[in-house]
Amino acid sequence: MKNKSVEFIMAGRRQRRRRWILVTAFLAALASVLCCAMLLLGSTVYPVKDVVRALSGEQLKGVSFAVNTIRLPRMLAGLFAGFAFGLAGYVFQTMLRNPLANPNVIGITSGSSAAAVFCITILHTSGAVISVASVIAGLATVALLYLLSRGRSFSIGRLILVGIGLQAMLDAFISYLLLVSAEQDIPAALRWLTGSLNGSQMHELPPLAITVLIFAPIVIVLGKHLSLLELGEQSASSLGTDTDKTRIALVASSVCMIALATATTGPIAFVSFLSGPIATRLVGVGFSNAIPSALVGVNLVLAADLIGQFAFEVRFPVGIITGILGAPYLIYLLIRMNRKGEL
Repeated sequence: MKNKSVEFIMAGRRQRRRRWILVTAFLAALASVLCCAMLLLGSTVYPVKDVVRALSGEQLKGVSFAVNTIRLPRMLAGLFAGFAFGLAGYVFQTMLRNPLANPNVIGITSGSSAAAVFCITILHTSGAVISVASVIAGLATVALLYLLSRGRSFSIGRLILVGIGLQAMLDAFISYLLLVSAEQDIPAALRWLTGSLNGSQMHELPPLAITVLIFAPIVIVLGKHLSLLELGEQSASSLGTDTDKTRIALVASSVCMIALATATTGPIAFVSFLSGPIATRLVGVGFSNAIPSALVGVNLVLAADLIGQFAFEVRFPVGIITGILGAPYLIYLLIRMNRKGEL
């Protein structure tokens, strides 16, 4: 009887692993298709062979400029930003055991955006300074959020409510900066606020790419401990997880990624909010969904950008499309949580 029970458990684990592998492979393949579409599609649709020749360094009239200067940076910005937003959102939602506890809702993205807008409109600084300021502002927002939400005991509900209030305050500060800024600085600032891949340039991408390549493996390696944190402080400690060090490493890594992504593309709405729940629905539970969530983030950003470019007569930034997708889900989630008494 005991052997049958163990065999049944192992069979279920193998089935869940097989599902994880298949769904992750599908998400990676879909991301590859969308990356190719980003390079092929535009005001002029180029043949695959011409795009490959342009990417290999061959100079083709019209093709090389369109592919290497416009489409490739746009695609890479969406790829790395979507990966960062999706992964960071999954970390916060899992660690805090609440789907509302993501960087968009609790003010972390607004903190990075406020720093970027301040640098653009007041300091008139370059992209490197904006990136550094965004990271510092993101970390400072996390620290302030923790201090303001700390009471006699840690409460996720209190943290979310404080985060929503902090986000409102930061959004008001951003509105004030736009009111007092020079007219010529407003278009650049609005790019950060709407979330857009328009105007992405290759020299702006290395900080984001390096940050993702450094911190994403840390989050993925700590994925097992992240799942234990979801069980609660005492359970995670009893299973051998150093909760304080793990939480610091996860938060610092996630904030760095999302701050650099925000500095590069702006706060693309709801990507970090939607990626984790979609990945969990597709993959199921039992294994870390860090990689699937990151890939869902990539697919959301790239697909939304393609929809914004070609599905309407007027071209819309990617942030508007993801906002249209995410807002109804947020309302649904709030209604459901209110009925369950979780708010």
